[in-house]
Amino acid sequence: MDLRIVSVNVAQPRIIATINGEAVPSAIDKAPVETQSVFVGRTNIEGDGQADLTVHGGPDKAVYAYPVDHWPWWQSKQFATVPATFGENLTLVGATEDDVHIGDRFRWGDAVLEISQPRGPCYKLAIHTARADAPQLMTISARCGWYLRVIEEGRAPTTGSLMTRLSVAAENPSVAEAFRAMYHPDIPRALRQKVHDIPTLAEAWRMGLASRLTRRE
Repeated sequence: MDLRIVSVNVAQPRIIATINGEAVPSAIDKAPVETQSVFVGRTNIEGDGQADLTVHGGPDKAVYAYPVDHWPWWQSKQFATVPATFGENLTLVGATEDDVHIGDRFRWGDAVLEISQPRGPCYKLAIHTARADAPQLMTISARCGWYLRVIEEGRAPTTGSLMTRLSVAAENPSVAEAFRAMYHPDIPRALRQKVHDIPTLAEAWRMGLASRLTRRE
């Protein structure tokens, strides 16, 4: 499976809103890079940054990808969709959350990346899109995109390049299943446990699922 890169997007943190007198910093307002290649490091793409490292960035969330394949659905909800609408680093076409698994690996230029977890909805998405219902729509639909960790660093080409799937973790749940295991209460406990037990799952996602499993005891 090849995923075509429509756009590579980066940003540095800035203040995107003020809530109850408190500034809200974020790097969600990304823009397409203009270079022909970027360096893909262990914790982010060259030129990118994160405002709150407790919930964004780091080795398990170095790169965030979102599929163009969802744009028609969002447009039906009166969303304007362009590269980086969802704060993604990689705007891709060719697969959705149902088609890829936690642990799938891809080559992008000299870099090798591995899917580590779904993206969780965030209030900053509502600010960025100027739509208060954006996190809820993402939650209900599981149109969330996915994070990747960087297994091998290296330079990678930008717009129009390909990410080629090197290996399929077919024994693991899909990204969509991993998302629903966290956010949809009617998911069977067995699936929630199966997602929790994936060796390549990001530790933060595992901890969240562990909390949900404990509450359901």
